[in-house]
Amino acid sequence: MLSLASTPGNPVPPGGTLVSVQTDDGVRLRAAHWRPTTRLAKGTVCLLQGRAEFIEKYYETITDLRRRGFAVVAFDWRGQGESQRQVTDAHRGHVARFDDYRHDLKAIEEAILRPLMPHPHMGLAHSMGGAVALTGAMDGWLPFARLVTVAPMLSIRMIRFPAASFFLARVLHALGLGRSYIPFGKPTSMATKPFAGNRLSGDPARYERNAQAARAVGTGAVGDPSVAWIVGAFRAMEKLADPRKAASIRIPILVIGAGADPVCDTAITERFVGRLSSGFLLVLPDARHEILSERDAIRDDFWAAFDAFVPGSVVTPSRVEHADTVRSAAAAMLP
Repeated sequence: MLSLASTPGNPVPPGGTLVSVQTDDGVRLRAAHWRPTTRLAKGTVCLLQGRAEFIEKYYETITDLRRRGFAVVAFDWRGQGESQRQVTDAHRGHVARFDDYRHDLKAIEEAILRPLMPHPHMGLAHSMGGAVALTGAMDGWLPFARLVTVAPMLSIRMIRFPAASFFLARVLHALGLGRSYIPFGKPTSMATKPFAGNRLSGDPARYERNAQAARAVGTGAVGDPSVAWIVGAFRAMEKLADPRKAASIRIPILVIGAGADPVCDTAITERFVGRLSSGFLLVLPDARHEILSERDAIRDDFWAAFDAFVPGSVVTPSRVEHADTVRSAAAAMLP
């Protein structure tokens, strides 16, 4: 049976509904949805996780969104969290084709978003989820009126020789090893590694909270990816690098870049946003890859920009004066 894990520092947001959703190609997804904690709903925000993430990592973000007047939908992509695996090793992050993530979002749209959730529907995507969402925006199937994407996966800085790595991955895939770990891949979740030297967050308390959540979900916190995932990721990033396709995107998009991101290259993100006809960029200088799990000052800056970009968002008092500056700057550059 599906469940949502709770730890002392990371309780499940109350009032949610947990459901199993089946995709049109037969994969079972774990999903959950919440109503806002305000009297009136301002719309719905659908969370699109990064690779190897799971619903439990987003409890704080879900709470923040509900306080702003939004209903929230969260789900685990196939191959991670408590959604169905397509390989026998549940620790291995695998998807046969990146296009399969479209099946997942379509299933969430048809089973939850369209019949149950208040309009307008908006997306909040992180890392790999950003790559999926931006591809959907390019191809015209993204089911959102607006998109906010945080440190989108337009490149992978951890791979030192990307062209050679892509070539090797294609060779291994052609040899029938698509379901295998990448070379030297391990089942250990990145979220459970020591805080010192980590790539994800500069906030030790939130990092430890996420590590405890990862341990609580067990195999839900997957380790390194499969060869097929890497091949799909490179192909998606190659597509997103096409300036003509980027210019074809029409929905309003706010991109929040992490200035100290060791996972994705923020300079490439800046070039991508420059090609968008309705895209807006804010780089948070000291942020690592997981901005939503960063220190309070960085998160305040994120929410200031979110509040300026998303219609109806309740602007809450900031804990740091700098967020007021960010909010003013964001409001000036946004429509």
